Amino acid sequence: MSTLLHCNSASSSAFTHSPHHRIAPIKPLPRFSPLNAVRCRLIEPLKFDNGRAATNQAADMLIGGSGTAIPSFLVAPSARVQDLVNKNDTRLRIFSGTANPALAQEIACYLGLELGKIKIKRFADGEIYVQLQESVRGCDVFLVQPTCPPANENLMELLIMIDACRRASAKNITAVIPYFGYARADRKTQGRESIAAKLVANLITEAGANRVLACDLHSGQSMGYFDIPVDHVYGQPVILDYLASKTICSDDLVVVSPDVGGVARARAFAKKLSDAPLAIVDKRRHGHNVAEVMNLIGDVKGKVAVMVDDMIDTAGTISKGAALLHQEGAREVYACSTHAVFSPPAIERLSSGLFQEVIITNTIPVAEQNYFPQLTVLSVANLLGETVWRVHDDCSGGIEPYSSLGID
Repeated sequence: MSTLLHCNSASSSAFTHSPHHRIAPIKPLPRFSPLNAVRCRLIEPLKFDNGRAATNQAADMLIGGSGTAIPSFLVAPSARVQDLVNKNDTRLRIFSGTANPALAQEIACYLGLELGKIKIKRFADGEIYVQLQESVRGCDVFLVQPTCPPANENLMELLIMIDACRRASAKNITAVIPYFGYARADRKTQGRESIAAKLVANLITEAGANRVLACDLHSGQSMGYFDIPVDHVYGQPVILDYLASKTICSDDLVVVSPDVGGVARARAFAKKLSDAPLAIVDKRRHGHNVAEVMNLIGDVKGKVAVMVDDMIDTAGTISKGAALLHQEGAREVYACSTHAVFSPPAIERLSSGLFQEVIITNTIPVAEQNYFPQLTVLSVANLLGETVWRVHDDCSGGIEPYSSLGID
């Protein structure tokens, strides 16, 4: 089950924690975790039986009585995967860059592996040096490196890691990119603009990657920019699993898209929440990272609004949308997002009291100084770890189909 770091979230009148949770002391990762000094509570998630939530209320809220279930691999580390890796396979290797080593360590732990030994350093002039400290000849190598801020540094590091593996005769190289930077530059909106997402895709391909594993790309067409296979994983099951731990009346819930471009994402999210009603915030953008809310499409009066987006950058869009929802009579506003970029002044906006809770995942590491009481961080390590194994094993050995992962 995905690890949940719940940083003193405010209690909600509409949501109550499941009685199946119990509090346990957190065990910090020995070498990589940057969160050792953060005062957080580890909340053990719901236990599932054959993919169903432990309580009927949680199951009905999550699956709407349709029989659709959260994949069982999200419940706990898979003993099946660990046994297969330990007993039958010595060719799977996982290496981490410097962008998010804590997530890479969690993925390795899920698979019952140790992270591969790699040396990464910066020269005095800023150049990056990478050397693998173990043989990868003939191995299936997975490189975990989100291209989060500083995007250019982390991207260049990923490219050099790929090149090092290629020159070390790795059989297959998969770039595991939990957050794909430059994904928003996926089309030309004005004349004489670049399409940086395509350029980055070409760089990763030419560096020697054989496959890319990405999580919640900003737009689906970004997959088409790669000339190699792309496995697109959605973080939605992790967030839905967390929401399943709270009781909710479907009559009180409305899912809100913060802009017109996110309607498809919000509609899919609402369908999993007992087919909840949908509202849309209509915004007009006057410049990069500058958004102005115009009006609201839908009814939120007296309801609990759950805003869903793929990322939170400066939080301008989602905070202005939340202010509009309060003006329209929303009782509480929750923000759910996979990628927490948190560029200034995001923290000030998110902690200003507009949100009852801000729910994100750890695709991007959150700095200690960026934690605030309403923040909840969920781990996607089990989701990515299961995907890594299925890619490596070609989904054989009686493993559930890819569809249960929400993979494109």
